[in-house]
Formats: sequence, structure tokens, C-alpha cells
Amino acid sequence: MDEIPSGAGRAARLPGGKTGKWVVLVLWLGALAALGPLAGKLTDVQDNQASSWLPASAESTEVLRVLEGFRSSNEVPAIVVYDRPEGLRQADLARIADDTRAFGALDGVDRRVVGPIPSGERPLPQAAQVVVPLDIGEDGWDRLPGLIDEMRRIASDGAGGVSVHVTGPAGFGGDSAEAFEGIDSTLLYAALAVVVTMLLLTYRSPSLWVLPVLVVGSALAVAQGVVYLLARYADLTVNGQSAGILLVLVFGAGTDYALLLVARYREELRTHSDRHEAMAYALHRAGPAIWASGATVAISMLCLLFADLNSTAGLGPVAAIGIGIALLAMVTLLPALLTITGRWVFWPVRPAFGSPDRTDRGLWARIGRTVARGPRVAWVVTAVVLGALALGTLTLKTDGLTNAGSFTGTPDSVVGERVLAEHFPAGAGQPIQVVANAGQAGQVREAFADVPGVVSVGQPVVRDGVAYLEGTTEAAPDTPEGLATLVDVRDAVHAVPGADALAGGQAALLYDTAQANTHDRNLIIPLVLVVVFCILAVLLRALLAPLVLIATVVLSFLATLGISAFFFNTVFGFENADPSFPLFVFVFLVALGIDYNIFLMTRVREEAARHGTRRGMLTGLATTGGVITSAGLVLAGTFAVLGTLPLTFLAELGFAVAVGVLIDTMIVRGVLVCALTLDIGRWIWWPDRLMHKRDEQPPAVRLQESGSAAPG
Repeated sequence: MDEIPSGAGRAARLPGGKTGKWVVLVLWLGALAALGPLAGKLTDVQDNQASSWLPASAESTEVLRVLEGFRSSNEVPAIVVYDRPEGLRQADLARIADDTRAFGALDGVDRRVVGPIPSGERPLPQAAQVVVPLDIGEDGWDRLPGLIDEMRRIASDGAGGVSVHVTGPAGFGGDSAEAFEGIDSTLLYAALAVVVTMLLLTYRSPSLWVLPVLVVGSALAVAQGVVYLLARYADLTVNGQSAGILLVLVFGAGTDYALLLVARYREELRTHSDRHEAMAYALHRAGPAIWASGATVAISMLCLLFADLNSTAGLGPVAAIGIGIALLAMVTLLPALLTITGRWVFWPVRPAFGSPDRTDRGLWARIGRTVARGPRVAWVVTAVVLGALALGTLTLKTDGLTNAGSFTGTPDSVVGERVLAEHFPAGAGQPIQVVANAGQAGQVREAFADVPGVVSVGQPVVRDGVAYLEGTTEAAPDTPEGLATLVDVRDAVHAVPGADALAGGQAALLYDTAQANTHDRNLIIPLVLVVVFCILAVLLRALLAPLVLIATVVLSFLATLGISAFFFNTVFGFENADPSFPLFVFVFLVALGIDYNIFLMTRVREEAARHGTRRGMLTGLATTGGVITSAGLVLAGTFAVLGTLPLTFLAELGFAVAVGVLIDTMIVRGVLVCALTLDIGRWIWWPDRLMHKRDEQPPAVRLQESGSAAPG
């Protein structure tokens, strides 16, 4: 029996020790008592305004700062659209005028309501619009759904056959905020259902699943409490998107770590009569892989801090905190609970001392033996298939989501935008905003108005030496045509000498967001690859193995994008993907996909040191195959629950990560990595001395080579 080194022994024995387990339990109960109540307040500090996601250096952000001298920076326009195909009668217009006055009396409307503005059809206008400037305050984004509902109620009373919709930035903001309402409970219950189901199927025990669920739930509460404190007092940007991803990551990754530890603990219980000793050995042997896995994911997430986009940069520490606390819980609280409860928790299949380990008869043992018959053919065929799937990446559209495309359904704001575009210039109510030096206001206005695609430009409003202009565009701000018009406007007003002109507005926010996403993708993807390589090189004490593992995960990522593009374009009917989609999928898949390779290859290295690389690979695949498959299914299932939300970006992200995790679990790790390792052989460990360890031959072969007959 291998002894645990003394330093590692103390650390490994503490969480599951006879006294240590109670100390760990008390410490976690104290953390839950202190931070648990703060978890429910996380929604109070979320900032879901798109403008707050941009870097301070973005031109649209600078325009927002200048506009604070003209109006509140928290002002968001709502556009109420009235529509009657047979034409609005005079009585309808009179009633809309009454609505306009009622809108002006709403709490949060501090400036004049504009309207009603009838459309240009003759003899009767078929539509009219009213622009309501809503000041939602510093923390009022969550008030939007209520304000929008009140406006719909006012406009719908006595409508008399006139259709009413609320759209514009406030309308879309209200529908988006409403989509995020209850996101935590929706994701929590869905993720919990997935995790409980998978644990029941994996453990086949009516009691064992309770412990990982309790631990992951505790980790989530503590993580949400820590994130709340950082958002409240350290200016960490948190939004509904990052809060939802935090929940999914903690549940998915935390349960993965639990599965791996419990599997190794069950294995050690068969060779140790004392459960505390078994846990110490389990932590000593599985701990390095779990710690390395968690560190890989957490550090990869922290690479997002280098992003220009505040929402992406904010996700980095949020996700890293979640992973770190989930990891800590699984190597401290879970061992404590497992040793407190004892072997009975595995009932009805209790791992008795001295019972046989039957992993060599399992599915992954058979797959390993099959791959071993022709490893080169196996990895070449697998790589070609994945490469063919990766070609679908060429059809992936990441130009950005329009307002309508941001929702998987059709909320009222989307309907209103369509009605607005039928009867008015599509950019009505969402103008391009230009600020410039007052002395050049006339020249700037002329240059602004001469841009193709600009329908009209209002007169400059001058205050404190700054001129403010608004221009209506022919195209909607969230379309390629609208973004092209914005670029032309910027070129035109920037060219006015001495004007120091800047162009902002909704189109500018979208354009600057896309530019920041491109910068972030080009910077962070190489950075994550370097980080992952360094961690793998230290863990495996090799240089070739990390390169091989990273290459397989990158190939899996590209294949995932290709599969996603096919389903987005032909099955789900999504119009596009967000520009940040490839970056998020890459970070999650590379970090989480490397997880499974770490779990596999650390066990392969452990076995290779005893028996050689070939037998080590087959033994490692056989012993880790089942638990890694279960872990992959849990993680894929928890990410798939993002599809329950009515937001396209999260639905696309959940689908892609789920598909990628399954590819990593079933194909990359089980076939591609196995075949490559078998084909490369002991040189996979270059330059470590393990590459000099030759494969052990079966006893029968050794006897035959020495001239003796093998026993019959």
C-alpha cells in the first residue's frame, strides 16, 4: 500500500478526519449563517442596462457623459405605438392626446412627452406614436416592467379597436427585465432537477445524492453572498446574465467535482477498512486533479478581466468566485459529510472492504481495448469527422442580435417595433445623438444631415458651450444598415474642423459593443490557451501532452461551433448570434473540456508510472470513464437549462456548451485522446523521465520470451 507523504497526509486527513470533519462542518455552517442571507439580495445589485456594459473609453459612453448636462443619464425613451389598419379617426387621435397627458403625469417622467405624431398615410393616418422620456433613476431598471405595464394599461383603456404597443429602448428594456425576473428560481429548479436525476441514475442510491446537492447548494449560497458584497462595495458589474451563469457553473462544475471525489472514495473504501483513512487516500489521489481542474476553470474565467466590455469583464470574477467556492466545498464539506454518514449512505450497493473492483469489465474498458487495436486509424477518423463538423463554423453568423432577435419569443416591444417600422422611419424614437462644440453647431448639423440614410436632423440645443443634435435614420439602429449609417455619421461629424464632435445613441451602443467584443475575443482566446497550457505542463510535468490535449479541445470547440451554426440556422431559426458568443463558448469549453482531460490524464500518469503508458492509458480510461461520463452529462444538462429562458443569447450559449461538453466527454476524451496517447506512446510525457518507462508486457508474453511455456 502506498503511503501518503507526511505534508500531504495532514492536508488530506483534515476534512474527513475523526475531529476535522466536525470542525469543517461548523465552519461551513458559520459561513452559511453569515453569507446565506445576502444571496437573496443579489438581484438588488444587478445592472442590466446595456450602456453600463461598455468601457469608459467608448465613444457612445462619452456621449452619455456629455448628455448628463442636457438630461438625466438614467432617461430611457418609451415609444407608444397606436395602430388601426383602416385609419385613425379624429376621436382616436383625441383619445391618444389624452393618453399623452396621462403619460406625462407618471412617476419618472420629468420632461415633455412628445406626441401624438401621426403617420403619413392619407386620407387617414394608420398609426401614431408618442415618445415618453422615462427617468428610471440609478437603481430603477427593475422598475421598468411596472412602468411599461402602467403605460399599456393607460393606452389600452377604451382603445376601441386600436392596437397599442410599447416599444423603443424602454419597451425592450422592460421586456428584458421581465425575462430576467425569476431567472434565479427558474434556473435553480431546472438545474436541481437535472442534478438530482443524474445523481440518482449514477449512484443508484436513494440517499447518496442528497449529500452532493446539499454541498452544491451551500456553495451557491456562499458564492452569491460573496458576489453581492463585491457588487455592493467594490463596484463589480453583475447583471442577470452573469448571475444566471454563476448558478449554472456552481451546480454543474460543483457536481462534477463531487462525482469524481465520491468515485475515488468508493474505490478506496474497498481497500481500507477505516472510512477516514479511505477518505484521506481519496483526497490525496484525486485531490490534485480536482484542484488543478478548478484552478484551470477559475484562472481561465479571470482572464475575462482583460476584456474591454464591462459585462464580460464582470463575468470573470463572478464565475471564478463560484468555481473557487464550489471547489472548496467539494474538498472540505463533502468529505466531512461522507465520513460523518459512513458507508450506509451508499446503500443498496455498499462498497465493502475487500469487495472486487469491476471497472475492467465496464463500457469504457471495452472501448479502450477496441481503440487499442488500431489507435492511428481511430484518431485520424475521429479528427477528420470533427474537422468536417468544424467547417460549419463558416456559416455561423455573429454580427449581433437585433432587438427582435434577442428574444426567443415575440414580446410586445418586438411587435411594436414592427408596427413602427411599417408606418414611420425605422429609426424613429431611437435617434443618433451628436454632441459638439457650440461654435461649430451649424457645420456639424449640415454634415450630419447630408449623410445618406439620415431622414431628418433637429435644431441644435446649446448648453454650457456644447451643442446637442438628434437625427432620425431610415434604418432601425439594430440593423446592419442602421449601424452603417452610424459609421457614416461619425465619419462626417468627426471631419468638421474644431468641432470635437461625437456620435452616440442606440446604434452607437450596439456598434461599440460589437467592436469591444472583437477586441476581447482576439485578446482573451490566446491568453486562455497560454494559461491552460502552463497549468497542464505543471500538473503533468510534460510539454507534449499539454499540446496534444489543447489541440483536441480546440478541435472540439470548432466542431461545436459548426454544429451550433447548423441548428441555429436551420432548426431553431435564430437570426444571428451575439458577437460575444464565440468567446464565451470558447472560455467555457476549453476550461471545462480540459477538466475531463485532467481527470483522465492524471490517472493515466499515475498508472503509467507503475505499468507503462499503454496499460496506464487503458486502466485510466476504464477507471475514470464512467464517472467522467456522468460528470459530462450533469454539466451538459445544467447548461442546457439556460434554454428555458426567453433570451436568445443564453439559449444559444446553453445549447453550444451542452453540445461541446458531450463531444468532449464522449468523443474527445474517450476516443481521440485515448487513441493519440496510445499511438504516441511513452513519448507523450516528453521531456519528463516518465517517457523512459517502457510498457510492461503481460506475464504470458514475458514467459514465452524467456523460453518458458505459459501456464495453461
